[in-house]
Amino acid sequence: MRQERKRIEALIYHAKPKPGKISVVPTKKYATQRDLALAYSPGVAEPCLEIEKDPENAYKYTTKGNLVAVISNGTAVLGLGDIGAEASKPVMEGKGLLFKIFADIDVFDIEVGTKNVDDFIQTVKNIAPTFGGINLEDIKAPEAFEIERRLKEELDIPVMHDDQHGTAIISAAALLNAVEIAKKKIDKVKVVVSGAGAAAISCMRLYKAFGVKPENIVMLDSKGVIRKDAENLSEEKLEFATARNLNTLEDALKKADVFVGLSIGNIMTPQMLKSMAKNPIVFAMANPTPEINYDLAVDTRDDVIMATGRSDHPNQVNNVLGFPFIFRGALDVRATKINEAMKMAAVKALAKLAKEPVPEQVNIAYGETKLNFGRDYIIPKPFDPRLIAMIPPAVAKAAMESGVAKEPIEDWHRYEEELYERMGSDNKITRLLLNRAKTNPKKVVFAEADHLDVLKAAQIVYDEGIGVPVLLGRKEVICELMKELDFEHNDDLLIIDPKSDESIEQNKIYAKVFWESRKRNGITLYEAEKLMRERNYYAAMMVNSGDADALLSGYSRAYPTVIKPMLELIGPAKNVKRVAATNLMITSRGPIFISDTSININPSSEDLANIAQMTAKTVKMFGIDPVMAMISYSNFGSSASEHAGKVRKAVKYLHENSPELMVDGEVQVDFALNRRMLESKFPFSKLSGRKVNTLIFPNLDSANSNYKLIKELNDTDSIGPILMGLNKAAHILQLGASVEEMVNMTAVAVIDAQERAKRKQNKIGEFV
Repeated sequence: MRQERKRIEALIYHAKPKPGKISVVPTKKYATQRDLALAYSPGVAEPCLEIEKDPENAYKYTTKGNLVAVISNGTAVLGLGDIGAEASKPVMEGKGLLFKIFADIDVFDIEVGTKNVDDFIQTVKNIAPTFGGINLEDIKAPEAFEIERRLKEELDIPVMHDDQHGTAIISAAALLNAVEIAKKKIDKVKVVVSGAGAAAISCMRLYKAFGVKPENIVMLDSKGVIRKDAENLSEEKLEFATARNLNTLEDALKKADVFVGLSIGNIMTPQMLKSMAKNPIVFAMANPTPEINYDLAVDTRDDVIMATGRSDHPNQVNNVLGFPFIFRGALDVRATKINEAMKMAAVKALAKLAKEPVPEQVNIAYGETKLNFGRDYIIPKPFDPRLIAMIPPAVAKAAMESGVAKEPIEDWHRYEEELYERMGSDNKITRLLLNRAKTNPKKVVFAEADHLDVLKAAQIVYDEGIGVPVLLGRKEVICELMKELDFEHNDDLLIIDPKSDESIEQNKIYAKVFWESRKRNGITLYEAEKLMRERNYYAAMMVNSGDADALLSGYSRAYPTVIKPMLELIGPAKNVKRVAATNLMITSRGPIFISDTSININPSSEDLANIAQMTAKTVKMFGIDPVMAMISYSNFGSSASEHAGKVRKAVKYLHENSPELMVDGEVQVDFALNRRMLESKFPFSKLSGRKVNTLIFPNLDSANSNYKLIKELNDTDSIGPILMGLNKAAHILQLGASVEEMVNMTAVAVIDAQERAKRKQNKIGEFV
């Protein structure tokens, strides 16, 4: 049943709100007749004539320099095999999506309806003038080898078959580091590779380039060890055929140093692993089932250095670490090809990056105290923001040094800044958020679970392992909706109706605790018992009592009515004078936090300063260094009004009491967000030359209006409001929040609970 639901979810994802995953977006103005005359006729004639004079001008006047074709004939798709060109289109669109979000490269996906090698090559050659690069994808071997070889010879733009070289580049980086950790010599290691397809052949060729001896490689296909005495071997298989008297994987693995799996799951047994040499290196990269299960392998041998293709284990060999950044570097120097020097440069850069100190943002994303180079960290993580500034420059330099770069880079510092700027449109913050929540799921109360969308969100949270839902509401309604949604769950999933007879005893326990804390504030025990029948009060008491770690509410009720029980039962944290809220906006220039969007109507200057301090802590929780602008309608004293003065006083307070914070103002929004304007007019500001990522508004009107304006006008994703300053992890949704917003807010609630648990543990540790 769950499998069927996942199938339907996948189909809906690709079909709604409009079919497909990528689209063409205009990059020039088109509002007026003048704009259209420049965009098309007659203005378009001028760049056409310039390109006619010199074809290289296509890079100056068109998108060619940042446009890659992802091309396939659908003969070897994912694990689906030969499904045909048209059926491969969703995969090619997905590859285009990855190019865009990881390296800001535009893509047209091209599905070619032929299996004939000559016809395929001619088709690609005919359309090549459109593109700055060609990414070949999901083409079966051995045809893939000839297609790539000939296109590289006959075209003057970068061509790469990622199925071959992507896995080779990432695993080669992992191999260099694994060999170092195992204290082995690369020219001495004995390598066994299960698989003889495009990826396996490319891996072994690249490993040889880094020093692995051909005589130390044993390759297996579906029939067993590929031996020189076999008949009818292809040219590629013959290159790696062995003269040794070996027949099976079991034979080959005895005393072997390295196993590379590019075949099928569960073909390597614990006994085979035990037969390998000391400190064995195992890259079990079959997906979704590795050649040997990760846990089984590390239980079998504690000296194994293990990598897989899976994201839920250390050392994931993921092609996304390579192809977007390799093409980025190649395009940026107008390389005529992607050669061995460029691929080797990418390998070295990846291997080097794994040895460098890991940014806190990456540690936070993966729920690690501190990632360090070693057995469980031999290659960088896909969410590492340094990849964009590390791999492309290495590839670009190699292109220049090997003589294939038409437009060399001169200012490397400026180039690095440009690369970071490219990632403003998507810095993976939401994926980081969800990934981090999954590292240590917490129990989250959904206080309105008898609403369909809330239950949908809880279902995703449960299925994806983001958190452990506790469902509050009318039990019969929840159970009925669960049937409708095919919400499969274990018996330990809690469904609670605070108004039912089943909850009477627990209600009385919670009521007494509540009454004890509020009996001198006019609350009677009877009133306390009555309030505990209300789901928001019940949910708050669950969190207060430690029966849950966090709560979410607010989907169906106005914000003020939902926050009241949170303030009454949970209350502010120690030393917090005012609870506040911030919204994380996922904008085209990167993440921007906006405070206070939900609580304080007209905060004083001291309140504003406290809101800024709390927001800074929240921003850091996301692994981001806060750069904060205190917003006003005036700039640095340009108005003597009390409204501007309030912000000015808040800034002075922060500079005196929190000098470590990167904060300044009062400043207008456009100056805060436009670095050039700010540097030009106010070079003395602490924000000068910095990219502001946090805006503190002077009142609720401005903060709330601005975040909703940004959200609606730019179709910007918003995560929040994120409550700050409460004593426990409780968060209130916007009325009518979408399923996606609720899932994201659940991740925030889980991370909030994780952080609180960590702080509590650290405090306990101080006294132990």
